[in-house]
Amino acid sequence: MELKELTEQVALLSKEVAAFIRTESRRFTEDRVENKGLNNLVSYVDKEAEERFVAGLKDLLPEAGFIAEEGTGERAEGLNWVIDPLDGTTNFVHGVPCYCTSVALVKDGEIQLGVVLEVNHDECFAAWLGGGATLNGRPITVSARAQLQESLLATGFPYDDFGFEAEYMDLLRELMHRTRGIRRLGSAAADLAYVACGRFEAFYEYGLNSWDVAAGVILVREAGGRVSGFHPSKDPVFDEEIVASNSAIHEELLEVIERNWQRQDA
Repeated sequence: MELKELTEQVALLSKEVAAFIRTESRRFTEDRVENKGLNNLVSYVDKEAEERFVAGLKDLLPEAGFIAEEGTGERAEGLNWVIDPLDGTTNFVHGVPCYCTSVALVKDGEIQLGVVLEVNHDECFAAWLGGGATLNGRPITVSARAQLQESLLATGFPYDDFGFEAEYMDLLRELMHRTRGIRRLGSAAADLAYVACGRFEAFYEYGLNSWDVAAGVILVREAGGRVSGFHPSKDPVFDEEIVASNSAIHEELLEVIERNWQRQDA
């Protein structure tokens, strides 16, 4: 199956899973939520959505393994689906209408395709390697704003890794003064999709997992943007730190990050 066709099939599956999530959101009760760790929530909706994704993706590409947030399926050598069945679980649990499904296919560390579906607005963002990026089938591109001062940024805050809180707050403080504003949606998948379609000029965060960002990374890149770690040596998908931008402000943003972010493992 070619990447274009495969991406279209993943988009259809994502729409089916999103329909299930929407249905459950209308009758959801918080007594069916578990804690995986400090402030790390999971619900039966996350688990069922992931099982539906794994079953459907096995039919599409039987040879691929799985890197999935809730541990469904087994990882394979070389070719893996990277799945977040419900990115923004805390939003979902509290009734905040911003959460996504996120699916990417990664081969030997290179992202082949990605689909992010924002459930409440039924917006399906899709991209495959060399094929550009789309929103509900229409081509999208990153914004053209060339100055950090003219830019709207998105970020997130880790829920359990507070070892670099001071550095992160210093970075936030400077960017508050050097941008048009900073938004915190609570879903990295949505943040990246919104960079890809030009709603945000950039997104940055640390403490994320591969399933949070893999699909969004290829969306941004195929829409003409740039994605990196906070430092050149870092992989934005697997090293838990990411900067995604419209390309034009990337270097300026990295300079601000470098001044404020001095992790020992940099």
